This record gives sequence, C-alpha cells and structure tokens, in this order.
Amino acid sequence: MKKAYLILFFVSTLTQAFSQRISKDFNADWKFYLGDDSTLRYEIKDLQKLQEVQLPHDWSILGDFSEKHPTTSQQGALPTGMGWYAKTFDVPVSQNGQKIYVEFDGVYRNATVYVNGKKIGFWPYGYTSYRYDLSDDLKYGQQNYIAVRVDNSEQPSSRWYTGSGIYRNVRLVSTNPIAVDHWGTFVRSEKITKKSANVLLDVSLRNDAPVAEKAKVVSAIIDASGKMVAQAVNYLNLDDSLKTTTQKFKVSQPQLWSPEHPYLYTVKTQVFIGAKQVDAYDTPLGIRSFSFDAKKGFFFNGQPMKILGVCMHHDLGAIGAVVNESAIKRQLRILKEMGTNAIRISHNPPSTEFLKACDEMGFLVMDEAFDMWRKKKNKFDYHQEFDEWHERDLKAMVLRDRNHPSIFMWSVGNEIREQFDESGTKIIKQLVDIVKQYDPTRPVTTAMTEMEADKNFIAKANNMDIYGFNYKHKLYPTLPGAFPGKSFLATETASALETRGVYVQPQDTVQLWPATSKNKYMENLNGNWTVTAYDNVAAYWGTTHEESWLAVKNKPYMAGLFVWSGFDYLGEPHPFNYPARSSYYGIVDLAGFPKDVYYMYQSEWTNKPVLHLLPHWNWKEGQKVDVWAYYNQADEVELFVNGVSQGVKRKSRNEAHVSWPVVYKTGEIKAVSRKNGKVVLSKEIRTTGAANQLHLAAEENSIKADGKDLAFVTISVLDKQGLAVPDAMNNVYLSVEGGAEIVGVDNGYQANLQSFQAHHINLYNGKALVILKANKSGKATLKASAPGLQTATFNIDLTK
Repeated sequence: MKKAYLILFFVSTLTQAFSQRISKDFNADWKFYLGDDSTLRYEIKDLQKLQEVQLPHDWSILGDFSEKHPTTSQQGALPTGMGWYAKTFDVPVSQNGQKIYVEFDGVYRNATVYVNGKKIGFWPYGYTSYRYDLSDDLKYGQQNYIAVRVDNSEQPSSRWYTGSGIYRNVRLVSTNPIAVDHWGTFVRSEKITKKSANVLLDVSLRNDAPVAEKAKVVSAIIDASGKMVAQAVNYLNLDDSLKTTTQKFKVSQPQLWSPEHPYLYTVKTQVFIGAKQVDAYDTPLGIRSFSFDAKKGFFFNGQPMKILGVCMHHDLGAIGAVVNESAIKRQLRILKEMGTNAIRISHNPPSTEFLKACDEMGFLVMDEAFDMWRKKKNKFDYHQEFDEWHERDLKAMVLRDRNHPSIFMWSVGNEIREQFDESGTKIIKQLVDIVKQYDPTRPVTTAMTEMEADKNFIAKANNMDIYGFNYKHKLYPTLPGAFPGKSFLATETASALETRGVYVQPQDTVQLWPATSKNKYMENLNGNWTVTAYDNVAAYWGTTHEESWLAVKNKPYMAGLFVWSGFDYLGEPHPFNYPARSSYYGIVDLAGFPKDVYYMYQSEWTNKPVLHLLPHWNWKEGQKVDVWAYYNQADEVELFVNGVSQGVKRKSRNEAHVSWPVVYKTGEIKAVSRKNGKVVLSKEIRTTGAANQLHLAAEENSIKADGKDLAFVTISVLDKQGLAVPDAMNNVYLSVEGGAEIVGVDNGYQANLQSFQAHHINLYNGKALVILKANKSGKATLKASAPGLQTATFNIDLTK
C-alpha cells in the first residue's frame, strides 16, 4: 500500500511538473539574413549566406555611417532595410496538449512570424510586446522551424534612432490549458498607513480546456526577506474562456516603495484544479501612494516631492537598440548619482528590463505610448498604423506595464499635431478611455506645446488628469489662469546643447542655435561640429538647463520637470546636419561621460556636498578664460589663480552657478566653498604636461561570463605627473586576451564616424569607452596602445 502511494505521488508530481508554466529563453542559435528572401519562410537552404546571431540583435548599429542612408542623420545616418531571422527548435511529445506561446518583447518593425511555413501573425509597431499561440501548428517530438521577417525599409520612419531587428528578448512559454492569462494580474494598494495597507489583486484565468472547471486561486504576498506577510484564497468557476477574480489582502506595517527606498514585495499566485497545481505566476508589488495638487504640486507617500526627471530615448549608445540590463543599469546609476528621481520614456513603450531596473533602483516612470497620432511627423512613421493599431498597442502597453511600482503615470502622446484642431478632442477621449479601462489608478497626460486654452483642442476634451507642457517656460505663470484647477508638469524642458570638454571663450551671452525655425541647420561655427560645454547654447524652442530648472524650482504649482535629455542619443543631431549623427541635448554624453552641467543638477537635486569647477586649465598664456563653479551646501565660493584670490562669489536666488573672468597663467586654479566661514570643499585643476601614458579604469572588476553582462572601461591619457590630459585626441588600439571580447567603443563626440565595433578609437577631449562581454569564465586582459605613449592593460575576472 505504501509503495503504491509513493508511485502515485511520483506520477502526480511528474504530471504536475509538465503541466505548469515553463518560460524558456528563446534568444539563442538564430540565423540571420540581411535582405529579403521569401524562401526563408519555409526552410534554410543556404547556410553560407546566413549569419549566426544571438538575440537581442540590432543590425543597424553594425553598419557604417553614411549621409546616403535614407534614415538621414536624424536617425543616426545608419542603414535599415529588411532582414530575416530563423531557427529550428524541438518541443517534446510530453507538451502536446499544453498551450505553447512565443513572446516577443519588441521587434523593429513590421514583423511577420512564420512557424513551419505558416504565417502566425504580423505586428507593425516596433516598441510593443506581444505573443502568438503556436500550439496547433507545432510538430511535437519533431523539429520545428520559426522564421521572422522584419521590414524596416520604408524611411524616414522616425525622428530618432530606432535600430532594426529583434532587438528585445524572445521567450517560448508553455502553460496548462487553464492558466493565468497573458499579463493576467493587476495589483494595486490603497488605504496606506504606517500600520497597514490594503492590497487588491485581480487574477484573470484563461480556460482553453474542453470542459468547464472550478479553480482555486491561492496568492501570497512575500516580502524581500522571503517571508509571507499576507495570503488570500478565492474560488472561481471557469465556465467561460476568460474569468477574473479579485483577491484582497492586508499587509501590516508595510514597507513603502519610494525612490529613496525602493522596497519590493512579490505576489506569488498558484492555480489549482482540484488538488493539482496547474499554474504559478509572480507579480511585483511596491506599496506606495501619490497625488497631485493644483496649487501645491506632487505628493509621494504623503510627503511633498518635486519630480526631478529626465527624458530618455531607448538606445544604449554604442550597442544601439539592443536591450541589455548592464547598460540600462549603468545609465540609471549615473542618473541616480545626479539626483534624478524620475524618467520620462520618450516617446514609446520601453523594455521590461528597463522598468524592472527602475522598480529595483527607485525611479518614477512616465510610460509613453506614441509620438504621433493620425498626423505624421515623418513620411513612414506610426501615423500609417494609428487607426488600425492604436487600441491594440495602447492596451498592450498598459497591460504589460501596470504592475510596475515605478510607473506613476501614463502618457498617450508627445507634441501631437491634433492639439491644434477638433480631431484632437475626439482622439484624446478615446485614448484616455482605453487606458482607464485597463488601469483606472494612475493619471493620464499628454505632452503638449500649446499653452493658450482656446487653441488647445486636446485640453478642451477636459479628460486628462495632468496637463503636461513642453518648453515655453516663460509662460508657466499663465497656466493656472488659462487652465484653472488643473495640475501641471513640465514634460519636456531645456533642449540645451553641449559637447563634452569643449570650452569656447568668452561665454557671457545665451545663444540660440539656430536663432529661429527659418534655418533648419546651424553653420559649423567651431569648425568641428561642436557646441561649447558652458551652459549657454540652446535650440530656438528651448533655453539653458539653468534657466529651465529655475523656472520650475520656485513654482509650487509645477509638479516637476523632465529635462531633454538625460543622455545624448543616436539621431536628431540638432543643430547640425551630417556628419553629426547623435544628439547634443544630453546632460551625459553618448558614451556615459557626464558633461559639466551634470554637476549643476547634482548641486540642485541632491544633498551631497558638490563643488565642480570648469573649464580645464590648459590655455594660451594671457588668454581670457571664464571660470564657472557649481556648488551647494555652502554660502560662497572663492577662486584662486596660482594662489591669488580672484574674489568671493555668491549665488542669487535666480542663479545656479557663479563665475569669474580671469587671465590664464600656467599653474593651477583652486576653488574653495565655505559655509558660515568654514571650508566645505575645495577643488583644484592644474595645467598638465604632454601626454605620456594611457590609463584604463573600469566600473567593475568582474563580469559574468554569460554573453550578456558588460564591463565598461574608460580610456584616458596621463602626463608624467599622473594628471589626466583634458585635450588628448590620440588614436588608441585595443586588443583582448582571454574569454572576453570587445562589443562597443565610443568617445562621446557627436560627429565621430568611427564604427562602434572597431578595435580602435580616437580619444575625445581626453576620454573614450570600451565595452566588453564574455562567454567563457576565467580571466581576460584588455590592452590599449597608442604611438608615443606607454601601453596600459586591465585585468578582469570572468565569473560563472
């Protein structure tokens, strides 16, 4: 009897294991063909013409820059076209009767999927996630074939770099015929106090079984230590293909999620049919509350908070559109250190990896759906698909993303041209209704430009929760009168322009490049497609970083701002045309090196002591140089040139920096900040000697040898005294020994036309970046050499 029981238990456990959800990484072992070949729909005939690739993959970033590409410099002057991805895979006989899905997180764009020669589906939008049911089209116990045709040939299709291909992750998922639906949970919290919080969880079950069943849904809230803190059990009659039940929990003494304390719970849901568990599904939970007040601004967890945000496009610099967690977290770490607490995703749904990182690292996120509706901004952009696809794409964004605690609001558009006619009133109502159908808990906005109420037809619909406005900072004082009772957010500010390490003298006036919209491009005034790093040049529709921040800082009715932009990004190289191929707007350059204005924000947005001095101190004897200082935690700053005081400066209420016009003398400048007469910080910059040696420094000393983790290594040049030479432009040659490989190089210069995949890179104003990854554990050594300079090496551990 005991033996029979054990056998029965084993069979039950085995059956249960096969019946539950299995999510398999589907990124490996693809073949890629650049071009269009319809025979690849059915099989791979000629392996010689195909390239082996691992997803995610962006073929555009691997190409050469050229002004002849139809993308133009607005999309990075890189190639697009058509491509095919294909692979074979096995599905065991034991999974026959299960539901088998392929899930795509993002394909740019116009992706047609074929399985065993049959067309399974088509999705045009390059930023939406979706899945297809393959169950009835698979050969169980035999080899199967999947092919994806990607068509990104119609150009121009965007105002920024998009990438091309299956650039986000792909999974093969199998479930029981009775299981939690795709994106089938919705968690939210309410009535939050220090003592308790109520949590609600909607669980939607899909029943693809031939008969109706009764399901038991058991969900538990697990804290960060792994302890269960609340549980709920519901019963549900599955007499329809899709049924939803709502579970209620009370969490005692909840740990609240916030940018300063991003505490995460997990809701673990199990589904039982009788005694048999048929599914398990995890949902992230961050318990938090927020609200907007028309007069007082934004409140988070009951406390006033200024939204200190930046706008970010989706590319990751030298690796292009390829989703990579290491690169995403590096960007977020740099922004966190600056004091950023919020990100506006512009202007499309982000990757799930980005949102997960924001959950874990503590960023508020404005999740944005579209850059246009029916009225185009480019000939082949999303306006072509809007009527047929906007509801599916918007639904997909909200359902996929609504459980991320980082997301605090939705945006359904950016600078939409329908705001100027009556069609905008009708469309905004439809879009807000779609969002509210799937998430009634978060506010909805649109980033608008028209601040006159009688001319703004989107605002006339009066159904947005928050009014977002881009630029025109001098009109902020008119907003409460023009839109009484509304809450306001500066959804896009600045569009200031800088090139890291470039200091044009003198710097005593603010300039707009070009001055008006009459000129599309600016003349190459500096001779090398650069803009000074002093914060005094902006696009004609914007203003300096300092002025745009101060316009929001002291206005309580402005909930906060999103600066354009956090990082430089590929494409949109205003104010120049080719050979400029990436933007000048970033607070941080494309390689991840902060520009000087980074420290203005750090001094204003953080409580850490800051004293940043600019420019470098390598000039011509007797030259007039403007010296700036960003500082905080102090009353004043005194500047010394070779020990001689140049005077004490103090910021007024309408300033974020102090400055001194001085005459250059070889030696050093030194700034000293004081509070109540006591020294807070001091900063020195010395004249450097000639370049003598290369130097390598990494942000990490080890990486995982999984083909995904990345190491970011900075190259610089030192003089004989070990000082970094600020104007070094040496061409550096790179090689790697061991299990690592170079996957990207960059120097942050917006008109650099060297390939991101080269094994050499010109330093730009003293710096360059090398990106490494590894597929084999052990050790690796990066070597950097340049004519006339001492070679540098860097050793890195490659862990399992």
